[in-house]
Amino acid sequence: MLTGTDLALFRRLATEQSAARVPSIVAGVVRDGRLVWSGARGRVGDTTPDSDTQYRLGSITKSLVAAVVMRLRDEGKVDLNDPLDKHVPGTTFGSSTVGQLLSHTGGLTSESPGSWWERSQGGDWQALDASLTADAIKNRPGSRFHYSNVGYGVLGELVARHRGTDWFSAVRDEILVPLGMSRTTPHPEGRHAQGFAVHPFADLLLPEPSPDAGAMAPAGQLWSTVNDLARWTAFVGGDTGDVLRPETVAEMRNVATVDDGDAWTSGYGLGLQLIRHQGRRLAGHTGSMPGFLACTITDPASGTGALVMANTTSGPAILTVAIDLITIADEAEPRVPAEWRPSEVDSSLLALTGLWHWGPTPFLLKLIPGGMFELTPVNGAGRASRFRPVATDEWLGLDGYYAGETLRVARAADGNPSHLDLATFIFTRTPYDQAAPIPGGVDELGWRS
Repeated sequence: MLTGTDLALFRRLATEQSAARVPSIVAGVVRDGRLVWSGARGRVGDTTPDSDTQYRLGSITKSLVAAVVMRLRDEGKVDLNDPLDKHVPGTTFGSSTVGQLLSHTGGLTSESPGSWWERSQGGDWQALDASLTADAIKNRPGSRFHYSNVGYGVLGELVARHRGTDWFSAVRDEILVPLGMSRTTPHPEGRHAQGFAVHPFADLLLPEPSPDAGAMAPAGQLWSTVNDLARWTAFVGGDTGDVLRPETVAEMRNVATVDDGDAWTSGYGLGLQLIRHQGRRLAGHTGSMPGFLACTITDPASGTGALVMANTTSGPAILTVAIDLITIADEAEPRVPAEWRPSEVDSSLLALTGLWHWGPTPFLLKLIPGGMFELTPVNGAGRASRFRPVATDEWLGLDGYYAGETLRVARAADGNPSHLDLATFIFTRTPYDQAAPIPGGVDELGWRS
């Protein structure tokens, strides 16, 4: 970042630390998959924290657990429409689906029964399960968004049963290690911030406890650093490495439910919070535990993300700070588009490109990087989707109207493509080609004046 941008970013962080009376706060800006700025204000002990100082993540933990669940889905071990009972039988809420638990629409109670779990030593899965009696369902599954920490405790158990290990070992081995997040741990290791409550009417601090949450730990146990959380922020933005396909992470960022009605500004995907702000569509997660606040948020469209962590129970508007950091970075230093360069393509696919018609409406089929196709209306308005290859002459829709639908190529006797079949819609080289199997047939007299 340029000197002026650096100052503007630091000033925003320093202003929040001072105005909200935060013992310490750290932040970073991520662009195109890497940490391009970091800053800190306040003290951890007698010194300023740095990008390797651990803070507690709180509910950002949920997003990492969700990533393992999506790996199970991609492996065919779990379907998001599966009832929980198929994977964790015997609960009182077994009809809630895996997808509903991921998106907080499963109807489960928000907190585990008994003592406030965030400040209490947690029990094992058997104890948590036994505490969740029939009244653990507070809403009809699928009927509404109702944030549930319990739901992610349950998903942690689902992960553990499929992987034959505890939930954190699965997250560590499948997410943290491949992404190089070596300083993300269930308990603080090395230099870390103490969590504090700040007295509302005096400049005094009260240390907060940080017990092991037991079976509820998948809802908010993890600690991390600016360096590690920057890598996760890049992951949510699409730099997924070998952990998940980019289209799977894009699916996690899709809106599964909204929290504030038709003109929504806040929603939830699959393990990710979603924010609409001044034309931006942001994805990430906030987190809070006694003594800590955290946030990671990214704008996949601009490639810029931000993260903020603080060691205070309440006070700073941490999501607002993160959004402001993205805005400052993008306004001060607009992203320069990547240089276009020719790429290698399968020349046999060129015969499929060009003009196709759905009825009288012309569409363009273009090859895009990754051996994928993009189908768009010529006039720019209407149903557009991207497709990735899944088999010979078959592509799977990734987004838009045709998400999840299969595009199939039909070939003539000579091997040349004759038409496309997309979810029963027939696309032909010329409008209503009589040689193609147009549903309902084509008038034998053809086009006329």
